[in-house]
Amino acid sequence: MRKFTKEELAHCDGKDGRQAYVAYGGKVYNVSDSLLWKGGDHQASHTAGQDLTDALEEAPHNSELLEEFPVMGILQED
Repeated sequence: MRKFTKEELAHCDGKDGRQAYVAYGGKVYNVSDSLLWKGGDHQASHTAGQDLTDALEEAPHNSELLEEFPVMGILQED
């Protein structure tokens, strides 16, 4: 499975035709096909290319929604 650095993940921001990836719990998900992540932005609250582990604690939904998206790899620890 591919290992992503934070810098590599940041490049997957959904802008200018790039894929939109987010990390949660150490896994990197491809959310590019979601209309809710169009252009790499989600509900004017989150941006693709980031680790959203802490942010999902305050979200109105749980992390199970991410399981609908393909896992592209894992996020390397610092």
